[in-house]
Amino acid sequence: MKKICIAAAFLLFGMTTFAQGLQSPEQFMGYKIGTRYTRHHRIVEYFRSVAQARPDMVKFEKYGETNEGRELVLAYISSAENIQRLESIRTNNLGLAGIANAKGSVDNAPAIVWLSYNVHGNETSSSEAALMTLWSLVDPNNTQTKEYLKNTVVVIDPCINPDGRDRYVNWFNGVVGVHYNPDPASREHTEPWPGGRTNHYNFDLNRDWAWQTQVETQQRIKKYNQWLPQVHVDFHEQGVDNPYYFAPAADPVHEVVTQWQKDFQVLIGRNNAGYFDKNGWLYFTKELFDLLYPSYGDTYPLYNGAIGMTFEQAGGPRGGLGVVNGIGDTLTLLDRATHHYTTGLSTIETASRNKKKLMDEFRKYFDDAKSGKIGEYKTYVLTSKDENKIRSVIDLLEKNGIEYGTVNNRSFRGFNYTTGKDDAFSDEGYSLAVSAYQPKSVLAKVLFEPKTVVTDSNTYDITAWSLPYAYGIKGYAVKEKIDIAPWKSGTAVTEVNAAYGLLIPYQSLNASKLLAHLLKNNIKVRFCQKPFTYQGKVYDRGTLIILRSSNPSNWNSVANEACKKFNIQATAVETGFMDKGADFGSSDVRSISGAFKVAMLTGEQTSSGGAGEIWHFFEKQLDYPITLINAADLGRANLKNYQVFILPDGNYRSLNDKTTTDKLKDFVRSGGKLIAIDGAVATMANGDWGIKQHEDKSEDKSEYANVKKYADRETSGLSSSLPGAIYKLELDNTHPLGFGYPDYYYTLKQDAGVYDFLKDGWNVGIMRKDAYVTGFIGNKIKSKVKDGVVFGVQDMGQGNVIYFAEDPLFRNFWENGKMIFCNAVFLVGQ
Repeated sequence: MKKICIAAAFLLFGMTTFAQGLQSPEQFMGYKIGTRYTRHHRIVEYFRSVAQARPDMVKFEKYGETNEGRELVLAYISSAENIQRLESIRTNNLGLAGIANAKGSVDNAPAIVWLSYNVHGNETSSSEAALMTLWSLVDPNNTQTKEYLKNTVVVIDPCINPDGRDRYVNWFNGVVGVHYNPDPASREHTEPWPGGRTNHYNFDLNRDWAWQTQVETQQRIKKYNQWLPQVHVDFHEQGVDNPYYFAPAADPVHEVVTQWQKDFQVLIGRNNAGYFDKNGWLYFTKELFDLLYPSYGDTYPLYNGAIGMTFEQAGGPRGGLGVVNGIGDTLTLLDRATHHYTTGLSTIETASRNKKKLMDEFRKYFDDAKSGKIGEYKTYVLTSKDENKIRSVIDLLEKNGIEYGTVNNRSFRGFNYTTGKDDAFSDEGYSLAVSAYQPKSVLAKVLFEPKTVVTDSNTYDITAWSLPYAYGIKGYAVKEKIDIAPWKSGTAVTEVNAAYGLLIPYQSLNASKLLAHLLKNNIKVRFCQKPFTYQGKVYDRGTLIILRSSNPSNWNSVANEACKKFNIQATAVETGFMDKGADFGSSDVRSISGAFKVAMLTGEQTSSGGAGEIWHFFEKQLDYPITLINAADLGRANLKNYQVFILPDGNYRSLNDKTTTDKLKDFVRSGGKLIAIDGAVATMANGDWGIKQHEDKSEDKSEYANVKKYADRETSGLSSSLPGAIYKLELDNTHPLGFGYPDYYYTLKQDAGVYDFLKDGWNVGIMRKDAYVTGFIGNKIKSKVKDGVVFGVQDMGQGNVIYFAEDPLFRNFWENGKMIFCNAVFLVGQ
């Protein structure tokens, strides 16, 4: 009895110590949440302080850092009993999914509810709500949340995008007065380019969940897949005149989303509605936000067994601390944060009350996946002559926890992604196989499906992304289960000591990276414009040739180091006299004399995402220097300092100015290379450049063409829309822009624009009438998107203009376009 009393005394002392150190957000910050913006480091400090004050209820974890060095953190909140066995809860949960070695049990297993805040940095109310939610869960006086935590482990990521958030908050604090001005015309409601929505490299992190091109996403998804929660909520903001959106979601809903997942969205939605109704708050459901594109914060969790949802609060970057909306009400930051706080707790409550059913359905979801019940195709097989192309897909699979291997038996048939027909498998040399009989079967099906099934065309994003097309690799979708063996890498790269020179094959992005590396290290590189034969082996167009002549004494060692780094085997060449084809002194063998200086326009007039993806590609993948010049400073820039100048996607007012246009043309005529992408091409087509938008002469000109029903106002434009579909271009791979490719190229087309064939230039990538592959396109325009140029090169004086009418670097996940972009930078015009 005495021992029990002593233990109780120690417990009471411990709880008193916790309570003394525990502070509410208002006590910790010194102001009421919602009356000021909280900088990211203070959010982290509060979460850390709560974990220190209540280690029995909260575990704090730093899981990474942003590009700018800000902390990425998680907090795990639950009952004291659950926190003590937190690791066993995690491994048991993976066991339920069939991922851990041990078999998981639903008995005594809490549901895991993951709440993600502030993925868009200028949708700021959610991180403020995260502070309120954390406090509500640990507040000693809140007995209701303690009941929730008996059945749940709540994981809070208070800010997915710290760099973007601080960019917005620091700007806002610098322009707001002593009192905020709710007038929407006030400058505090119009943030400057690029805005706080995106991360350091201007990437939208909410489009990056599956692709994981960004460092924040890579670190977060690694942690996410170590838990696989049953419920995930992604908190957002929308326009100030919209109220609040929560699930159930709008159509289209991908066919793999289960009825249970749909039903539970409704369950949470109704619970949210109860709280909003009680307070007289407006909301809407089943509109705008669909469940199709796999790389969102709602769809990615859905395709990984969770109930994934987006919650959208009115406000966004125009919200500030308070703004007058369209009906004359003042919407405050406190209002916005309170709404997010309410739906967050409502979600936890619903999960807690339905924990048993939630866990049973979670286990069933993965049991079905492992049994191969998902989709008509049971095996996906990719094949390539180049191991590095296969490895690029493997890298994505590993990031997403998708199992893979290779096939020993090559006698099978399947849907051929290249021909669009049922064909016998043709081995290219290296193969990669993904089985539908695995825990991540649903995600694999979504990423590999040849044809996207779109039940409703009013989608929020692109409608096609299939990996064989996105990566430009031949593939087969097979309806039978094929035995899969462990994947093994090819023979390791060996060092080659050559007295005369080296030959390096040019057939993947790794070869482009190798070329950039050599040029940056002052190695002069040649490449062939026509195939040649040396010692009985045929070397294709684009083959890199590194000779002792004109190079520094360490050329051989630098080249060998590069080959090893980029996994490409070089071959020694001992003479410039070829068996067949051009000798090395021929004009068909072109020389790249040294490193190019590359510049790109950025800032106002450019798309922040378009400029960001190029910036990120040069710095993080090519590791090649690039100079960023503000579009407003173009008139003062000395373009003679650069050999390559890039115009990313944008809306260029300056290209309508004759002085600016003449300056760019002079740059090209004097030997420069101008690369224009997407919106830049559209603007140039309105000027005197040589590329023109195709005029549609088949438009309905009848007297009743503009008679439409008001009720159809939101869908009337769908028949003429193209939100993102895959097209197969005919590619002239005899032109340096097409080196390293077959005679076709898959592009992601995002608008209905078609450009006339260049009359004075090279139509390298063209779209014929049968180019459509998959994805939604409106029936009014489907027959019109044809017979045009997508990739073209125009010679001008001593230089070149390269037109990319579709973005080859789209969100940096479209791997198929990266090499052709590098060809534009390094090979064209040499």
